[in-house]
Amino acid sequence: MLPAPPLGHPLPQSPLIHTSRAVLVAVAVGWLATAAHAEDRCPAPPPVEAEPATPPSLDPGRVEVTTQGAEVTQAGQAHLQGPVQVRQGSRTLTANEARYDSATQAFDVTGNVSYRSPGLALSGESGTWNGDGSGRFLRGEFELPARPARGHAESIVLATDGRLELTRVEYTACPAGRPDWLLRASRIDIDQAAQQGVGRNVELDFKGLPILYLPIVSFPVGDARKSGFLFPSLGTSNRNGFELAAPYYWNIAPNYDATLTPGYLSKRGATIGTEFRFLSEDSRGQFKSDWVPSDASAQRDRSYLRFDERSDLGARLRFDTTLAYASDDNYFSDFGLGPEGTSVTYLQRRARLTYLDEHWRAVGLVEQFQTIDQTVAAADRPYTRAPQLQVRGRWTDGNGPGFELGAEAVDFVRDTGLEGVRYGLAPTASVAWRAPGAYLVPAVGYRMIGYSLRNNGNGNGNDTPSVSAPIATLDAGLAFERDAGHRVQTLEPRVVYSYVPFRDQAALPVFDTGLPDLNLIQLFRTERYVGGDRIGDANQLAMGATTRLVDTDSGRQLLSATLGQIYYFTPPRVVLPNQPALTGSTSDLVGQLDVTAYRHWNVQVGEEWNPHGQNSALSEVRVQYQPAGNEVANVGYRFRRGLLEQVEGSFAWPVADAWNLYLRHVYSLRDHAALDSFAGFEYRACCWRVRLVGRRYVSSQTGQRDTSISLQLELNGLSSVGERAGAFLERSIRGYSATPGLAGSE
Repeated sequence: MLPAPPLGHPLPQSPLIHTSRAVLVAVAVGWLATAAHAEDRCPAPPPVEAEPATPPSLDPGRVEVTTQGAEVTQAGQAHLQGPVQVRQGSRTLTANEARYDSATQAFDVTGNVSYRSPGLALSGESGTWNGDGSGRFLRGEFELPARPARGHAESIVLATDGRLELTRVEYTACPAGRPDWLLRASRIDIDQAAQQGVGRNVELDFKGLPILYLPIVSFPVGDARKSGFLFPSLGTSNRNGFELAAPYYWNIAPNYDATLTPGYLSKRGATIGTEFRFLSEDSRGQFKSDWVPSDASAQRDRSYLRFDERSDLGARLRFDTTLAYASDDNYFSDFGLGPEGTSVTYLQRRARLTYLDEHWRAVGLVEQFQTIDQTVAAADRPYTRAPQLQVRGRWTDGNGPGFELGAEAVDFVRDTGLEGVRYGLAPTASVAWRAPGAYLVPAVGYRMIGYSLRNNGNGNGNDTPSVSAPIATLDAGLAFERDAGHRVQTLEPRVVYSYVPFRDQAALPVFDTGLPDLNLIQLFRTERYVGGDRIGDANQLAMGATTRLVDTDSGRQLLSATLGQIYYFTPPRVVLPNQPALTGSTSDLVGQLDVTAYRHWNVQVGEEWNPHGQNSALSEVRVQYQPAGNEVANVGYRFRRGLLEQVEGSFAWPVADAWNLYLRHVYSLRDHAALDSFAGFEYRACCWRVRLVGRRYVSSQTGQRDTSISLQLELNGLSSVGERAGAFLERSIRGYSATPGLAGSE
């Protein structure tokens, strides 16, 4: 059974093939190439006939008969000679000949039998129809136009409530005369009200090839959700061997559902997966678990659990939770699904309570991480926050006097090394002056950091170090505009002066603090560090300017260019452990260019230039052409001195009426090797779609080259049998969207 997307989520997907065996791929590609012919193109749909309207004078429950002649007996039997038309409200029955029994109010019809009602059309050799709307037709064709779906059955039984019972039936959602996929079943029951079908002794054929047999299966004939088994997933891989899973979907309530997935891996043994989802007016969440009891390869139980939840406890109070657990550090490399593989360093466990009103924002947080990558040294693993309390208040309307207050207390806990509580306080007062094309915001503040340490092994005997410093800033900017025909060009200079006196902080610990890359956001921040363990000294002036070109008719930004740099009147002296002190009177020069001026082209350039060494510290260039969401081509270059230098190209494009091609290649100029490459195609017919993607990449966990191949077959109106490649393509090809009319975004 395949429910419609429950709770706003996509349909479950089923992997059919995920293997690196070339012979299997060759057979699959050959079969698909043979199956994909020009006649798979969708024919123009026939004009939709309107349902026959009930004349105003006709009672919807009254039966009206039109015939060429009739013979009526005294017992109430009537022989109607054709063509015969029987009409009751929006139901219409026609035949060459009919017999009517007044005692049972039944019509026995023969010859070119046709029956139409809202949502159903039948035709057959003979049948019986009753005034209550029920009937039985033999050797007939049926169609559900709203689905659309159609087929043939030896016997079609129609109940008064619209239920259909089909015997010895063939069912498809493909166009008439083109059953590319077909369900053959001894019996299919269709509930039109519930929009669900149940088949028994079902064989699924694709292009004349039997690909699946099930003793019983449910499938949708509309958008309603219903409990039942999903189509099983079959596959094979070098890591797990033969794979089989039989998901069962449980529609518990309109806002609750669950999917239970028992399975089997030939190299590991039995598996069981669970997914439970809930949605209410004030909360939503999901629980997932995967369990491999007594893994034959690892000789131990293995499992993965994850719980995500968010609840609004009132208009201003929200509670959210994220909990995750893996039984071992190899779990994701062994069981990671998808052609992209899975590499996880940490699993987050977090519970957070947030209060928000007009002036205050308060957060209470408990957070802990499970380290999956055991190569991370114990001293480099993240601390547990147990707990963290943050309060921030703000009183300002954007112009005139303003006041802000920030406060924090957090307990850092870890299995090894230094632990302790950090607390901080940061009040700030400002006066904002704003006018058209100009603003000036002077501000003064004070910041204090203090600690209560445990397991302090630095030998200085100070378990309660603290530091404080005043802070002064002046933020000023201008905005100039000039008319350029149907465009407006702006020039927006900005300067920020910051003063923070030096304080010796060598005795302070480092719990969560780092030095981020210099970019256009960091350029104008007073604090150099991210985290709460340092007060960066400053006597500096940050200067930058942005120019934009805007189309006045559409409001679209055609060009944006920004250039900026920091000038140090006194070189900063506060550093983190093992971090070199800054030298020179200026920072690196940072710039960014974004051009969208020509049709569907977009160019982005980012640069961090070291004026002292006369070299680039960081560079990024990206060029994109994207006339539609499923038509995109990208070329990119990334450079970070001493770390990486890479070029990348990606491509997704329709190359014919029904064909799409996909390509991505990432090459390391530093290592002279390809890091990640994949290529694939998609063929889309009227009622089915197939994707084949092959990938070769360097595993981030093992450092070895791995190869994966994914084959996905989707049958419209029935199932998606195969690994869901669409999400992988959208993540891997910048801007790509599987929806043709929608331009993708990052």
